[in-house]
Amino acid sequence: MEPIDIGLAVSGGLLVLVVLGMRVAFAAGFAGLIGLVWIFWAKFDYDSARFAKALTIAVKTAGQVPHSKVSSQALSLIPTFILIGYLAYYAGLTKALFEAAKRWLAWVPGGLAVSTVFATAGFAAVSGASVATSAVFARIAIPEMLAIGYDKRFAAGVVAAGGTLASLIPPSAILVIYAIIVEQDVGKLLLAGFVPGAFSAVIYGLLIIGMAMTIKGFGPAVKGFTWKERFVSLPPALPILFVVVTIIFFVYNPFGGDAWGTPTEGGAIGAFVVFLMALFKGMRWSELKDALLESAKLSVMIFTIIWGVLIYVRFLGFAQLPAAFSDWITSLHMAPMLILICILLAYAVLGMFMDAIGMLLLTLPVVYPAVMALNGGEMVSAADSTFGMSGPMCAIWFGILVVKMAEFCLITPPIGLNCFVVAGVRDDLSVQDVFRGVTPFFIADAVTIALLVAFPSIVLWLPSLA
Repeated sequence: MEPIDIGLAVSGGLLVLVVLGMRVAFAAGFAGLIGLVWIFWAKFDYDSARFAKALTIAVKTAGQVPHSKVSSQALSLIPTFILIGYLAYYAGLTKALFEAAKRWLAWVPGGLAVSTVFATAGFAAVSGASVATSAVFARIAIPEMLAIGYDKRFAAGVVAAGGTLASLIPPSAILVIYAIIVEQDVGKLLLAGFVPGAFSAVIYGLLIIGMAMTIKGFGPAVKGFTWKERFVSLPPALPILFVVVTIIFFVYNPFGGDAWGTPTEGGAIGAFVVFLMALFKGMRWSELKDALLESAKLSVMIFTIIWGVLIYVRFLGFAQLPAAFSDWITSLHMAPMLILICILLAYAVLGMFMDAIGMLLLTLPVVYPAVMALNGGEMVSAADSTFGMSGPMCAIWFGILVVKMAEFCLITPPIGLNCFVVAGVRDDLSVQDVFRGVTPFFIADAVTIALLVAFPSIVLWLPSLA
């Protein structure tokens, strides 16, 4: 068999393992190792006497991947971003943010749900993990929505959908992973996530207001807050804004000139600032221990997925599958934009069976070169490109699109991780309840993605200033 045929066969086997329920990290690592053995043995013409040598080469090749790739300095952003979110929660910044959002926005139809969405967006600006955001607001926001008469399924859906905003709004672990896989500037990708993330929150808010205005008894407004109460609620929520500004100023110098530091250093400084705030707020040792343990657990889960998938990615390189797929995509007699839409729809389907990080890690080594080839190449100028943007800008635009698709996958059945987290936090909710509650947000996400595809400037305006 040719290497490409081996690549297709092993990739098909990987999909079968994932559908059968094997964890992506282990399925990818196993498939990658089997594929490497197969390819090296094929080079020895399947000589049984040389199988042991093929196995040894494959194991050594796979064994070099975890350290050589995961020791990348850029990946240290992930645990620091996650730690920022957990420390902010234990410092009480989350409750202050939700209270401020409630006092300023709860007067609109569906106001408490709208407040929850914008509070999750604000918390996402200091938390790199959607799972952590959903877990935090399941404890804070759902009880208040139930107390004034919200349907429990919709209340859970608001929290699960709002939690996905952490995937797009920096600091974002998934954006960092994307940047590392495609070898693009982490800082510019993080900047690019701000406007689409805020845009997604606005679309969610408009959806909730529309539902509250058309469905009788849905999402009653909460009134009675005075202007004094609203302004009093702002100072306790300002520390989150301070952390965000600190990271942005450090990574991207708004006054011109070179940046003051790398995104990795910015993440570390952000974590240190939140740690000092938490100490000032009186965080106890037990709370600090919980924050560190939860951050470590989530970081280990993410790194385990990366280890396993990168072994599979190394196999793909030997199988020459990314180049073959890129050549096939560019040879199709279809409009490039239509091909891009088909790729995004494929992500929506894959997301029903795979977690977001694993899905991106598995697909980007193959899909990304094809999309760049559609645009005209990595170094193409905007004038000569298919999508009207240079190669680096196309990489940023496509990154935001696939991360938005990853957000979508966090709430799609049967794997939607955020829905499982919300159901796990609330004993009165089943996973089926949460999946029913997030259904309206599928429409909002579809509208958001369509607008980001149609108007790339929504994504590219901020990074173009860097």
